[in-house]
Amino acid sequence: MKNIPIDIGNYIAGFADGEGSFNVSVKKRLDYKESWKLTASFNISQKDRVILAWIKHVLGCGTLRERKDGIVYYEVTNITSLHDVIIPFFKVYGFRSAYKKHNFRIFSEIVDIMRRGEHSTKEGFQKILELREKINPGIGRKRKYTLLNVITSEESSETTRKTLLD
Repeated sequence: MKNIPIDIGNYIAGFADGEGSFNVSVKKRLDYKESWKLTASFNISQKDRVILAWIKHVLGCGTLRERKDGIVYYEVTNITSLHDVIIPFFKVYGFRSAYKKHNFRIFSEIVDIMRRGEHSTKEGFQKILELREKINPGIGRKRKYTLLNVITSEESSETTRKTLLD
């Protein structure tokens, strides 16, 4: 991680404490060997593109996307960038809110598992899904694929494969 002045680091950390989020998405993919794709992401959404472009510049990674309604997203999904830049940055500058500290701790563990390639194993994938259930507790938005959905889908796919092979 590059040397960021303390006032700038504290500003970005405070901004992310209020406007940022850590997420792990699970998408059904027929073109993947295991049929599920995991994506870890850190993002900040805001209408002010200028501040997000500045944060992207300071951190030196990520992308900016704009929704049709004018909301701009600064997003980092690259595991190496998450592991080598985002996590060390927030370990130095930290968060004030217990909620964000909680999510960051779990997210960091998930990124470590993915960085080691363990998400490609059944055990590692399931561990990530279990940890994911603990991120953003109490948020009103329902997950499209919960741990139970994925496990049930995997078990029924395995049953189908075994039946076809017998």
